Amino acid sequence: MGYRIGIDIGSTAAKAAVMDGEGLLVHRLVIPTGYSSVDAASRLRADLEHAGFDPLDEGTRCVATGYGRVAVPFADKVVTEITCHGAGAAFLFGPDGVVVDIGGQDTKVIRLRGGKVTKFVMNDKCAAGTGRFLEVMADRLGVSQGELSQLARRGEPVKISSMCTVFAESEVIGLVGRGEPRENIAAGIIESVVSRVVSLVRQAPGSPYFLTGGLCENDYVVERLSEHLDSSVSTCSNARFAGAIGAALQ
Repeated sequence: MGYRIGIDIGSTAAKAAVMDGEGLLVHRLVIPTGYSSVDAASRLRADLEHAGFDPLDEGTRCVATGYGRVAVPFADKVVTEITCHGAGAAFLFGPDGVVVDIGGQDTKVIRLRGGKVTKFVMNDKCAAGTGRFLEVMADRLGVSQGELSQLARRGEPVKISSMCTVFAESEVIGLVGRGEPRENIAAGIIESVVSRVVSLVRQAPGSPYFLTGGLCENDYVVERLSEHLDSSVSTCSNARFAGAIGAALQ
């Protein structure tokens, strides 16, 4: 059987999704991207081969997308992130809606109609509304991202205003130095990310909302997004692989 393999090399995580001839998702995997997109692609291929899905098998097609898509030598072609994330979200949730993808280095908002991208917006590279921002802030507080969300549930958010991760980290250091409770700082960090994501969503309005990316399994982020948007935000465990699934569909 010929398989369709999608490779999504992100700034922090590299994902693969395998679909069979019937269009069913039969395998997925994720690894840290590390220092080199080329190395990440090589490790993904080794893992895929080990699972019985060699991208170079006869009849198998492979498409790459993401931050490091040009670093996948075994891909038959490369496709932009917007196209792949839109297609993957349409496959997972339906053809109409607004996709919110919170990645490691950027956040994308993609409006779908009939399974096609009708508008998209992205944040600035230095903006604080990304997964990497949460990772840096959690490290500063000495907790995991999961623990950061648990702390945030118990806190009253303090304002963190800086758009730049470096300056925002300085704000957090100052708050810690003044003895602000960690719960309040954690709540402020989550609110900072969510408010910046929502400001992007306002530029491509629509509904329903779908959350993809590395934060799709962070229940507290989903709750806060839903509260700010005054609308339910749908997600699922496969949503992290939307880009890879969309690449496989190409």
